[in-house]
Amino acid sequence: MTGTDKMILVLDEGTTSTRAILYDAAGQVLGTAQQALTQHYPAPGVVEHDAQEIWDATLACARAMIDKAGGADRIAAIGITNQRETVAAWDRRTGQPICRAIVWQDRRTEAQCRQLREQGHEDRVQRETGLLLDPYFSATKMRWIMDHVPQARELGDRLAMGTIESWLVWKLTGGLHVSDATNASRTLLLPLEGRDWDGGLCDLFDVPRSALGDIVPCTGSIAATDSALFGRAIPITGLAGDQQSASIGQACFARGECKATMGTGAFILANAGSEPPRSGHRLLGTVLWDTGDERIYALEGSVFAAGSIFQWLRDGLALLSQSAESEALARSVKDSGGVVFVPGLAGLGAPYWDAEATASLSGMSFATTRAHVVRAALESIAHVLCDLKTAFAADGAAWSSLRIDGGMSANDWLAQDLADMLAIPCERPADIETTARGAAMLAAFGAGLYTSLEDTKAMASPATAFRPRMDSGERETRLRRWHAALPAQVSRG
Repeated sequence: MTGTDKMILVLDEGTTSTRAILYDAAGQVLGTAQQALTQHYPAPGVVEHDAQEIWDATLACARAMIDKAGGADRIAAIGITNQRETVAAWDRRTGQPICRAIVWQDRRTEAQCRQLREQGHEDRVQRETGLLLDPYFSATKMRWIMDHVPQARELGDRLAMGTIESWLVWKLTGGLHVSDATNASRTLLLPLEGRDWDGGLCDLFDVPRSALGDIVPCTGSIAATDSALFGRAIPITGLAGDQQSASIGQACFARGECKATMGTGAFILANAGSEPPRSGHRLLGTVLWDTGDERIYALEGSVFAAGSIFQWLRDGLALLSQSAESEALARSVKDSGGVVFVPGLAGLGAPYWDAEATASLSGMSFATTRAHVVRAALESIAHVLCDLKTAFAADGAAWSSLRIDGGMSANDWLAQDLADMLAIPCERPADIETTARGAAMLAAFGAGLYTSLEDTKAMASPATAFRPRMDSGERETRLRRWHAALPAQVSRG
């Protein structure tokens, strides 16, 4: 590492908030600014964000941290990480969004996905992209915009569409349209081994190639900000989708190393090395990072509901006064009292992939209390991960340990339950915000502060291990009840 007192600014654009985090070159957090994002739910299964609000919040948070740093000349580089799959669309001439962004949780395109599956396209799509035909991914969202927002087709070549890092880079630079390889690999439009959008896939989803940005590596001299924004141009040297960024923040640099990020959803990524992974058990293949010289892949299991379960218990059912109350309630009862919760609030993701599944509570009686229901909801996270562990092992990526992070991992009861049910150690870093830390590591390497990406491991946070201590009989009883409660049509992993 070269000697410098300059700092790294990370812009972390998540599902529920936008943050700017200031790091020094050793990985110490020097400051954070955060603004909540408005969640728009105009209809069942429809989830939207205001792209202009995302930009305004990002700009305000960035300026607050640049001021804290002592000015833009103190910032060596910017790293950006973002909610993946969410799609924004805007006018290249005005830089204004033409509709709300369609969020990764949105399920409005299930009918289109079903039609494509019935037409026999899923095997080809999975073989080429590593992904499945599901509303989760970006291409059908782009197609929906083309079909339902008149301005999209009227704009012609002035139309720009992209995932959220594309939108932020456009605004930060004053008009550069790019997408990094990790986010591009979540669109259904980039072959896993490809370096550019595939014309055949664009045609399949009716997405105009002209609306998409150039695909760039995740690290290096990617762009620079418009000097008018912060007083000087600041290099942008790191870009990655949030889950890939969290894997880097957890220093999953060796093949087989695996992490689970538990935020709004839960996302499990295992480093698959330099060969594109091919899953036979409905897991996803995705780009983990791309330096320009090297591309590393991951095998991924995506769970749609984790922290959002507890927001729903709090805001929808009023069973919690605050989400953090769930740990105390779980500890207040010896078990779930036979209650089983299936978290299909937005369909079921990996390894089941049932877009039409709904949530269910079973096993209740007059003896059931809100503590039993909350504990069952917490237990459901470990149950899903047990099925994912089975799927990963069947695909040749068995877990020997699991690195956990994200807001929900701060719950000690949950961390221990994961270790107990998975029967492997679970390691939690002191700083559980590894998504932002990974973007800082990418940006530091891209700015030349470290000589290799692996060397940025020096910026990672130390970890505490939770070790399994549950009796195997109790584990098996819970899993039997769980599998009995799952919808009959889904795979058991």
